[in-house]
Amino acid sequence: MTHRTAGRRSLQAVLFDMDGTLVDTERLWWEAVEEVAGGLGHVLTGADQPHVLGRPVEHTAAWLAGVTGAPGEETAGELHRQFADRVRTGIVPRPGARELLDALAREGVPTALVTASPRAVADTVLEALGAGRFAVSVTADDTGRTKPAPDPYLAACRALGVDPAACVAVEDTQTGVTSAESAGCAVLAVPSLAPIAPAAGRTVLGSLEEVTPARLRAMVAPGELRVMSWNLWFGGTKVDGHREKQLKVITESGADVVGLQETYGDAARELADALGWYHHRAGDNLGVISRHPITAVLGDPDVGFYGGAGVRIELDGGRRVDVWSVHLDCAPYGPYEASFDGLAAAELIAHESGRLARMREILRRIADTGDASVPLVLTGDFNAPSHLDGPEVAWPVTRAAEEAGLRDSYREAHPDPVRDPGHTWSPVHAEHEDGSGRPEPQDRIDFVLHRGLTVLDSRTLVTGTPRAWPDVAGNDWPSDHAAVVTVFAAAGADGRDGAVTACGAH
Repeated sequence: MTHRTAGRRSLQAVLFDMDGTLVDTERLWWEAVEEVAGGLGHVLTGADQPHVLGRPVEHTAAWLAGVTGAPGEETAGELHRQFADRVRTGIVPRPGARELLDALAREGVPTALVTASPRAVADTVLEALGAGRFAVSVTADDTGRTKPAPDPYLAACRALGVDPAACVAVEDTQTGVTSAESAGCAVLAVPSLAPIAPAAGRTVLGSLEEVTPARLRAMVAPGELRVMSWNLWFGGTKVDGHREKQLKVITESGADVVGLQETYGDAARELADALGWYHHRAGDNLGVISRHPITAVLGDPDVGFYGGAGVRIELDGGRRVDVWSVHLDCAPYGPYEASFDGLAAAELIAHESGRLARMREILRRIADTGDASVPLVLTGDFNAPSHLDGPEVAWPVTRAAEEAGLRDSYREAHPDPVRDPGHTWSPVHAEHEDGSGRPEPQDRIDFVLHRGLTVLDSRTLVTGTPRAWPDVAGNDWPSDHAAVVTVFAAAGADGRDGAVTACGAH
């Protein structure tokens, strides 16, 4: 079960190299060249890679002719034969290739095949992968110049009717990277044989298995900041393999920063280390992890089980954003008192006094340690509904945040609470835990609030189809809360350029 909203899509297409990127033919090409070169008396070494990897047959044939004195036309013909024979019998999709193509198809993102191989070879590979997966294919036969010139990628963009700057090219060689970057595309490099260095506008990963549509979309929207709020539920320990599942959720969400609650010790550090991110741990329950550098720690680093703590992160160009994670007390829980005890609105509001006092203290700390010129994002599990979700109860905790100048990103994106309730409690509790069979109140108690940013999109997130409590150990979703993911336009950022209580499950 995945809850999504119709957000702004800035990714117009994904353009895939073929050899070594989608299928493991770079190895086959190297073997073909190795055999032909050996027959001509030349033994390939690593120094020969720039003349072989990512190059069309004609280029490599001309290079071999220069090295060995063999006729270039005959050498090209033999390279064609050797490579085609291997392709027909040895096509192996790269790990994650088919899954990524299918994920892009589900999200309606067009794809193209852009290769320096001839049409005959490309058609053989397309047949193996499924030609219907690609809207367009461009081969060495289709442009006057091929890679490293930009012509193949420009031709693919023209055929698709898209802007190269709104496309991601996926490549495995420096030759292909040069071609795509010269065309103006963002580049995801997944090196096959030779390493590729990171650079501005370029992302380098070890495998397509690490790639999601969200990650690709983020590459063409560097001015966006994607923030997640997530209660990990006893650190995730109720679910088998929870750490790997948490990493999968965060990676697939495309999040840049995650405010964490119920970290139960070192979850923030372990997640950040696995992602190669920065982190801040506050007490045993709160944390923030960020792909952007953390330049300052805000609030009390020794905060108890409930409370708030924050960090200042630095985005590209020196822009700054403060991000806080907040967890408020779980008892008394207003939705239970309303649903099970029938308390009136005035009593419900009166019983929020503890949470309200804690939120006001957190807001005071934010004011004392913050900088009014720096945008603020406050994530958290408030254990209380929002006053914006219905007229029945003017829930005071979110109202206090609003009075302090914070806006509710989810309600900005979805102003109608009837049509878009945005429930985050609970994807695994349909019935109350006491065994009475009473329906568990479903409420929106997790938030991404902000000041000084522009909301582009916001959604709740639950992946898979979680089984209900207590049969949760095998769930793919390792929490009892839905996460909240908000996409902000980062251009609004700073231009200078305790003991666990019995109800701790909330």
